[in-house]
Amino acid sequence: MALVSGEGLRPFIVNWEEVILYFVRGVQADARADRKPETADLLTRLLAFPDVPALSETIPPEDEGQSPVLPIHFRHDGTSLRLFTTIATLGTPRDVTLQEVRIEFFFPMDEVTAQALRSWAEQTRLTA
Repeated sequence: MALVSGEGLRPFIVNWEEVILYFVRGVQADARADRKPETADLLTRLLAFPDVPALSETIPPEDEGQSPVLPIHFRHDGTSLRLFTTIATLGTPRDVTLQEVRIEFFFPMDEVTAQALRSWAEQTRLTA
């Protein structure tokens, strides 16, 4: 729950309202699809955080045509990173285990962000 907690990433996400709405819709869709108590519990805990929109305030993903990518703008101590994320799922209807695997990818949205990530990667390589 680091995404929604004030002690986690939330204070650093400039477009938090857009991000949390995307996340709530995704968890809501998962809860409807898998009908697992764990997913329903996650949705309940997510909706209990302050300023998270209630389900009645959101448009279900199937009614809105939710984008497969989500832009996220992070800002902290003068550093601004603009990324977009997308989640890939694996498997076919015959393989339930693989269908539950999700891989999230983050990509830079601009050259400033790409350069910052390259610089951090280079620093990490040099210190490893």
